[in-house]
Amino acid sequence: MKLTYHGHSVVKIETNGKTIFIDPFITGNPLTDLKAEDVHVDVILLTHGHNDHVGDTVALAKQNDALVIAPYELATYLSWKGVRTHPMHIGGSFTFEFGKIKLTQAFHGSSYVEEDETIVYTGMPSGILFHAEGKTIYHAGDTALFSDMKLIGEMNDIDVAFLPIGDNFTMGPEDAAIAAKWLKAKIVVPIHYNTFPIIQQDPQQFVEMIGRVGRVLRVGESIEL
Repeated sequence: MKLTYHGHSVVKIETNGKTIFIDPFITGNPLTDLKAEDVHVDVILLTHGHNDHVGDTVALAKQNDALVIAPYELATYLSWKGVRTHPMHIGGSFTFEFGKIKLTQAFHGSSYVEEDETIVYTGMPSGILFHAEGKTIYHAGDTALFSDMKLIGEMNDIDVAFLPIGDNFTMGPEDAAIAAKWLKAKIVVPIHYNTFPIIQQDPQQFVEMIGRVGRVLRVGESIEL
C-alpha cells in the first residue's frame, strides 16, 4: 500500500490495483502538486461537503468513471450531478473489492456553496477508517477533538492517522497532539494547514510535540506500508 500527500487534506491511496483519493481539492488549492486533468482515480472518498474537500470530485468522477463514497446526503447531492455514488453513514461499514470503509464521527460542519452562493446542506461530516492489505488508515477529515477518538484507537490498530492541525476551523496542534495520543497510531501525519493564511501552522513543531510517531509529509511525498 502506498499513501501520498497532495496538500491540504488530499491523500492518495494505491492498493489492490486501485487508485483512491480522499477529499480531492485540487483546482484552487495553492499547495497541491496535481492538475485535475492529469489525475487518474478509481474511487473517491469524501469526509464532508465543504468545497475545499469535495473539490474536483464531480469532474474527476466523470472523466474517470470513478465511484464516489460519501455520507448519505452528500452522496445523494452528488448523484444528482450525474456522479456514480455509494452512500454511507457514521458507524456503518462496507467491504468493497479494494478494501473496507467505515465512517466515524467528526465534529464539524458540512455544506456545499454553489456558484450562485446558495448553501446546500450535505449531512453530517465524518472521518474515514480504511482497511486493506492488513493495514488500517484513519483520515479524520475536518474535526474538533472529541473523546471518542480514544474508542477509535482502542478498537482499531491504526497504521497511519492523518490529522488536521490548522486550528480556527479544525483542531489546532495542541488538540491534535491529544488526538494522536488517544488514537495510538504508528504514524501520525498532519494535514489541513497552511493552505490559507487563517490556518498557518508549523507542522514540524507539531510532530515534535507527539514524538517519534509524527511525520511531516512534503507535498507529493509518500509512505509505503
